[in-house]
Amino acid sequence: MTAAALVWHVLLAIALLGIFSSTIFLFMVLVAAIRWRRVARAAQQAAAATPRSSLPAVTILKPVHGMEAQLEQNLESFFQQDYPAFEIVLGARDANDAGLQLGDKIRQRYPQVRSRIVVSGPPTWPNAKVFSLSKMIPGSSNDYFVISDSDVRVSPDFLRNVIPTLLNPKIGLVTCPYRGVTAGDLWSTLEALGMSVEMPSGVMVADMLEGIRFALGPAVAFRRDALEKIGGIAATADYYSDDFVLGNLIWVAGYKVAFSHHIIQHVLTPRSLKRTLGDQLRWMKSTRFSRPLGHIGTGLTYAMPFGVLGLIAATATGHAPLGVGLLAAASANRILQSIAVGWGIIGDRRALYLSWLYPVRDLLGFFTWLASFGGRTFFWRGETYRFSNGGKIIPQNRPAASAVGAKL
Repeated sequence: MTAAALVWHVLLAIALLGIFSSTIFLFMVLVAAIRWRRVARAAQQAAAATPRSSLPAVTILKPVHGMEAQLEQNLESFFQQDYPAFEIVLGARDANDAGLQLGDKIRQRYPQVRSRIVVSGPPTWPNAKVFSLSKMIPGSSNDYFVISDSDVRVSPDFLRNVIPTLLNPKIGLVTCPYRGVTAGDLWSTLEALGMSVEMPSGVMVADMLEGIRFALGPAVAFRRDALEKIGGIAATADYYSDDFVLGNLIWVAGYKVAFSHHIIQHVLTPRSLKRTLGDQLRWMKSTRFSRPLGHIGTGLTYAMPFGVLGLIAATATGHAPLGVGLLAAASANRILQSIAVGWGIIGDRRALYLSWLYPVRDLLGFFTWLASFGGRTFFWRGETYRFSNGGKIIPQNRPAASAVGAKL
């Protein structure tokens, strides 16, 4: 066997290994999805059976930064909650922030909803959002909190479904699955598919294998006692993935983290390919530094790169039908995942009729994963940062001190 032939046979073996590992992952996803549906149904029934009189007052924390597409509808959905007692705190670093001014206008439409505005000033901690939260939390006397990003939209029964889970004192935090809402262009559609399929798949498998030990950023709910036990919100301020760290620290403190049955919407804006890949690369790099071993293992969950590699390697070794079969198997793998999770669990109809497009998302995700191993810098909210060990971040354009030891 020539050296070239040996190389092609090795690549074919790698492709077969990848197809096998991604198939095992798909099987785990399907089992985890069935399990989650059963647990979610029971949690939904429990939430519906919780008397309104026993529902605690809640503070919703909404940090904003500038204007975004559909920001008005997103913010307004939180003012429309069918819940007995809640307040909304809007926060930004600057009183002239366009998003904050829009939020103030929305407040005027809902005088019956208790709300206020907090201007934090220039951030002095690495994570500017957490710095704003540190100024927003102290003004509340409530013991139940929700932190939600500005690009999130919820239904009127959001609080009614999420908060009852926290009445269990063993559960310190609830994190919500989300459905990607495309802006209509190709790149946001691909990203939305990833949000509706890839993200819940990984979380459901993690929940099945070891329980949730982290939180997802779009919306988290937690109690004051759990926050105080980890040292306050400042404990997350040195990290890019403050949501992940918040959930992990609360889990380390001895509480359980629950993956809610209630699905929210993550609303995307029109995006270029550069913007889409840039955002995904930033998230991937964050995972690389916060969960290095898990991030490496993620490479074996992709299917399409191994299908493409199998097609090329098998053809080069004279086994073209095998190559076509490997590519078809990889494509079918991702299409089934899109339908089963994106449509069957998350309820995203696009994941059904655009399931044929999800293999493209899987392939792009793999190349983004590869790119995440290069470099430490990233661009976020108009600023350049650098990752350090453990997922901590260092702003490159402004001074920032560690928040370790700071209080609420």
